[in-house]
Amino acid sequence: MSDAEDTAERIFGSPVARREDVPLLKGEGEYTDDIELEGMTHLAVRRSDHAHARIVDVDTSAAEAMDGVVAVFTGQDVEDSGVPNAIPTAWDLPNLVQPQYRMLAVDKVRHEGDGVAAVVAETRHVARDAVERIEVEYEKLDHATNPREAVERDVPEVHEAAENNVGFDFELGDADAVNEAFADADHTASVDLRLPRIIPNAMEPRAAVADWDATTEEMRIWMTSQNPHLHRMLMAAATLGIPENKLQVIAPEVGGGFGSKIYHYPDEAVTGWASMQVERPVKWQATRSESYKTDCHGRDHDTTAEIAVDEDGTVRGLRVETYAGLGAHLSQFGSATPSYLYTTVLSGQYTIPAIHSRVVGAFTNTTPVDAYRGAGRAEGIYVIERAMDVAARELDMDPVELRKQNLVPPEDFPYESAVALVYDSGEYERGMDTALDHVDYQALRERQAELREEGRYIGIGVANFVESAGLSPSEAAGNLGSQAGGWESAIVRFDSTGTVTLFVGTADQGQGHRTTYAQIAAEELGVSMDDIEVVEGDTDRIPQGMGTYGSRSASVGGGAVARGAREVREKARRIAAHQLEASVDDIEFDDGEFHVAGAPDRSMHIQGVAHQAYLGHDMPEDMDPGLEVTNFYDPANFTFPFGTHVAVVEVDPDTGEIDIQQYVGVDDCGEIINPMVVEGQVHGGIAQGIGAALFEGASYDDDGKLETRRMDEYAVPHATQLPDFETDNTVTPSPHNPIGVKGVGESATIAGTPTMVAAVTDALEPFGVDHLDMPVTPEKVWRAIGGAK
Repeated sequence: MSDAEDTAERIFGSPVARREDVPLLKGEGEYTDDIELEGMTHLAVRRSDHAHARIVDVDTSAAEAMDGVVAVFTGQDVEDSGVPNAIPTAWDLPNLVQPQYRMLAVDKVRHEGDGVAAVVAETRHVARDAVERIEVEYEKLDHATNPREAVERDVPEVHEAAENNVGFDFELGDADAVNEAFADADHTASVDLRLPRIIPNAMEPRAAVADWDATTEEMRIWMTSQNPHLHRMLMAAATLGIPENKLQVIAPEVGGGFGSKIYHYPDEAVTGWASMQVERPVKWQATRSESYKTDCHGRDHDTTAEIAVDEDGTVRGLRVETYAGLGAHLSQFGSATPSYLYTTVLSGQYTIPAIHSRVVGAFTNTTPVDAYRGAGRAEGIYVIERAMDVAARELDMDPVELRKQNLVPPEDFPYESAVALVYDSGEYERGMDTALDHVDYQALRERQAELREEGRYIGIGVANFVESAGLSPSEAAGNLGSQAGGWESAIVRFDSTGTVTLFVGTADQGQGHRTTYAQIAAEELGVSMDDIEVVEGDTDRIPQGMGTYGSRSASVGGGAVARGAREVREKARRIAAHQLEASVDDIEFDDGEFHVAGAPDRSMHIQGVAHQAYLGHDMPEDMDPGLEVTNFYDPANFTFPFGTHVAVVEVDPDTGEIDIQQYVGVDDCGEIINPMVVEGQVHGGIAQGIGAALFEGASYDDDGKLETRRMDEYAVPHATQLPDFETDNTVTPSPHNPIGVKGVGESATIAGTPTMVAAVTDALEPFGVDHLDMPVTPEKVWRAIGGAK
């Protein structure tokens, strides 16, 4: 924060209207598909119709003969071109199996949607028509789509290198301590959980435009990217084999991501490779149905969780075994999400002295799986919250009472859990009480009992969460297998006329960075937000950056902005002291103004200082002209947002219909930069959490083909199916973050799924139902309470 005292007019913490919205609402935003270049061609991909098959022959002659077709390429053509042709992983684990993942398949296809060939044509429609004329002869193979079955059934390996389809076998925690805890506990309870696949459904499908200059051997690629620098690094070195400084990646406006646009996919890579072959610009734009089969899915866990508790409700231990689907290929963070990001949050908000988890990562003949909003943390919190509910049933104890009894108390922070994380700060009971007060919990329980006497069934779901946000520090991430850092960069640059430009290494897909980063800088520098411009998403303009995912932008990107602004301010303080002929120690800063202590008339505004810095006429000795700083911020630890969500539902026992009567979300994301932006993130997160709990779930048929291949088959909830959300917050600053923020982008999605499932199963308690797997549809409810009899 600035040296100025807090006032009601502070820009940091104010509900400033988002600067991004007006141009987007007016249709002035430029997306990847809006890019038009002279000589543009269009690419389409011929995809596998089978889940698992050997490629016997690819006949491209009919496609090549079509008018308007520029070129047709097969996987063998890419292989023969001599480029590295690898889509690499970015996270290693001990004994991780890493099969080669090519731009286009050569030997066999491993899931429906695998790319086999590509057409470059003068128009998009000709390209899409031409791929249908490519004839591929296959030899079909047996397949597996469920991760547990892929390991346990006798089916052909997806990759010969992965025996029994095991990609990794990962353990965390103390198995001996857990065995002892279970042996000594008064009670144990268990629950089998199936977390189905989630299809991301960003508003804008993936797209790329590649422009290769054969003369300079330079490439520009516009793409729907959450982290342009990572895409540049992987595409240059591992896929196309060109120097990184010869490749520029630009992310223009990006219409949502939810994790699905983090990864380096074959499609964007083959677009770049095709441009190198035809020496013309090439554009590829996915269709919605194409995205369903190719964009990385989320979740896909088959889990057994066991919990040990004493008669008084003290949790003694937790044991978890999970089979996690990796899909047919190992995506960038496909190994990290179900291992380190998942198992390390299994303690939740609770003091659990002994935890052990085992995760088997399984290759399956399905779309690759990677991080989806809440990645790993959502799955882990779902497990511990469902386990707490079945434990409460085992003890015949109120689930709120059980949770409160085991919360980490405020005086124990920083708190090291049994699964390796050190939580920075928290007041968990305060957040929980705030949420329960919103619904008047005790009165609600009394009403529930009265309504049951009338044959009506309401359910109350309560879920606590804590998440690890802002992957860091880099050294620790590297020790755990990450092939990327956890830091972030920001250039804070004053121009000579006093305007400010922020170049930040994150990449916005709707989060509102241009607003919140400007608020941070305006607070630190004392200049108007109107004088601040935010630039992201262009690898030629930003020195290096790690992108946007894992709720890291506010805490890590914002931390870099704040630290850079403070360094700029301190240089400006020294210039002001020199020009005001005063000691630096006597210079005070207030709302953009430097003045001499005790002599407020002797002052200079920081924007005037910037002008003097660029004139360079009268600078302190040994100081260079100019006023800008490049800051690389590598945090000391994750941050740990937390909160409590409560849902009230009524279930109709005759139809299984679920009516959401009330939903309350209380989140603690540390210091709040912009409450309106936070509220928007929470609303969107709750919607996705409810979607996963009640509506969404990808499925495959007996032939290994995606059944939920269109939006009329995959149930993304409509706004009319969601209740009004009640949101509130507590503020527990992160002690190690420069501005005290923790992040909020994924919190409500993490909380939403266990809250809703808990509410429905609570309503069904009189029918002896203690768990239903997601999505909890009316039919599933109806069958569970005997409707099919």
